[in-house]
Amino acid sequence: MQNTPASPTSIPVSVLDLSPVPEGHTTAEALRNTIELARHTERLGYHRYWLAEHHNMPGIASAATSVVIGQVAAATSRIRVGAGGIMLPNHSPLVIAEQFGTLATMFPDRIDLGLGRAPGSDQITAMALRRNHASGDRFPEDVVELLGLFGDAAEGQPVRAVPGEGTHVPVWILGSSLFGAQLAAHLGLPYAFASHFAPDALEQAIQIYRERFEPGITDKPHFMLAANVWAADTEEEALRLKSSQQQQFIRLRTGAPGKMPRPVDDIAAVTDPRYLEMANRALSISATGDRAQVARGLSSLIERYAPDELILSSAMHDPAARLRSHEIAMEALQGEALAEHARR
Repeated sequence: MQNTPASPTSIPVSVLDLSPVPEGHTTAEALRNTIELARHTERLGYHRYWLAEHHNMPGIASAATSVVIGQVAAATSRIRVGAGGIMLPNHSPLVIAEQFGTLATMFPDRIDLGLGRAPGSDQITAMALRRNHASGDRFPEDVVELLGLFGDAAEGQPVRAVPGEGTHVPVWILGSSLFGAQLAAHLGLPYAFASHFAPDALEQAIQIYRERFEPGITDKPHFMLAANVWAADTEEEALRLKSSQQQQFIRLRTGAPGKMPRPVDDIAAVTDPRYLEMANRALSISATGDRAQVARGLSSLIERYAPDELILSSAMHDPAARLRSHEIAMEALQGEALAEHARR
């Protein structure tokens, strides 16, 4: 894929947090860890802090996403906070407009809304959410309706979002297939690809989004690349920390979701090679290792895909190690930026 390389200095770097619940810990602890990570990454200079909607997942504490976003925004002062994302078919556009309109009213110019069309759960849970099985087919219409509810009220408008109208909350389309790329391009919206767990269609999605983009809410395409990062002071420790995410991914895909597993010294010794290969392929958009290795890994992703923004997920069992991972990742990118500046 031919792109114009972007240096680490030219793009914002953001955080994706699923508020993981580690084995041996509670959801209350997981949510406190999220607040601590948000404060930490704000101090480090990260641009956004996004949380995602998942349901019936013992290892994820961010199900009530808008509530958690409000708590994170209240605990921080500058970093943008938002959803990466809200699964819109689970909700009416009016409810989401009111929720995020309220957030935007309380925290002006700090709230983002990323939208996806997956259920964020299994089919039984989707039914428990009162999700209409055909609601995913209405996703484009629901996005347009939601955009209208965030806009300025028209005279005689029968349904209004209060709070919500006039807030113009920035809306993103999220996706792991070509559908989201096409919709974001058609509506002129920023686009984020879930390459941190579903990279197969990444290059084609970027190409479609950029080639078919029509100016709308934004004047030019804005693409966000999602990547995993497992950073530590040594490569050995980074690989050990990564093993928790590998185990969790395998358990999820084999029908046994649970809390974030404890790390192991040798992931190959505790997993079926076929499942490990599947997990590694799904988690391949990533950087693992010490500061120098992470710098090379993230720079390579930036050069290859030329994103307008990078969002990092650093899922680990140890909350303190997760803080350190984001710290090393930012140090790595800043170090690469300084090196690039020196080369010029």
